[in-house]
Amino acid sequence: MKSGSVVIKLLVLLMLAASLPHETVSGQAVPGKDENIPFLVTFGKFGETSWGDDDFSSLFFFTIPKDFNRQFYIKVFDPDAGGQNDEIQGLFDSKTMFSVYGGKGVDPDKNIESRGLKNSDNYKQGNLLASRVFGSEPTYDNRYYEFGPFNPTEGDYNEKWRSYIFKIVCEGITGDDGNLYRYFLSSDKNSEIPIEGANAFTYEYTFRMWNDNKSVSHIYPYVDTGIVSIKQRNFDWDDDGVILVVSTYKQGLPVPISGEDNEKVSVIPVETAEIGKSLDFQFHKRQDYVVKNNNVVVSLENQRGDALQFFSSPIGGVPVYKPVITVRKKTK
Repeated sequence: MKSGSVVIKLLVLLMLAASLPHETVSGQAVPGKDENIPFLVTFGKFGETSWGDDDFSSLFFFTIPKDFNRQFYIKVFDPDAGGQNDEIQGLFDSKTMFSVYGGKGVDPDKNIESRGLKNSDNYKQGNLLASRVFGSEPTYDNRYYEFGPFNPTEGDYNEKWRSYIFKIVCEGITGDDGNLYRYFLSSDKNSEIPIEGANAFTYEYTFRMWNDNKSVSHIYPYVDTGIVSIKQRNFDWDDDGVILVVSTYKQGLPVPISGEDNEKVSVIPVETAEIGKSLDFQFHKRQDYVVKNNNVVVSLENQRGDALQFFSSPIGGVPVYKPVITVRKKTK
């Protein structure tokens, strides 16, 4: 008699392939190279929320490893609100302020208000190290402006990450135009040289999508110990395709999507296999036509109401779904 054969069943994940990011450098580019996001965006405070910015401010944190002992720079690409990248509303009349903070009070693990999720100025706690207001100066259009140099010990030390924490705040202080910009954490003033082991994160991500319906953008929240579920919020997605959650466990879980000037909220269960790893929130643009200049806001919180961090370089690497392999004996 023939022995029973073993049948191996593979569950194959079919996903749209993401376009290669336009940034080719690794390390502390914000948005990061794996995110495939062209720009962050902040509108002037007299802007309309229907344009894709719900609070006209943005906060990012940079982590500098404890063993890095040289000076560094926080650079802003295209900080002015004018020129080819920015979103004009009538005339370019907006002013944007970028401010760098260090010292006690910056670390969002110790000071929740530093995360910038409440409608108050308490997120400005810490030592103001540098600040500058930009209008529509052509000098800085499509170029970097560097803040610094800073010493790592000017930051707020976090023992968990064994890093010094710095914060940069972008505020639309007047006008109604959209300022599109990027950051880079560099060890050199005149070129973009990443710092090994450094990273950047935010708690509320406001960003621009590509004007390309073949493009897929990503953001990577970190799932820490003790999380059993997360509540996602996306604002002003403009029905621009689908948002999928991918992890080593999830092969592409769709979440409810928002229309213009409204939000969608849903709860996503977290599996044991996802703890201590990053999730991949994928933003697939619609295929029937191109939604242009789509700005979107995304935030997450766990079952206790604590906000999750989105890391520019995903902790543990980009998550890849691992199909479940089952083995069963063939029946006669």
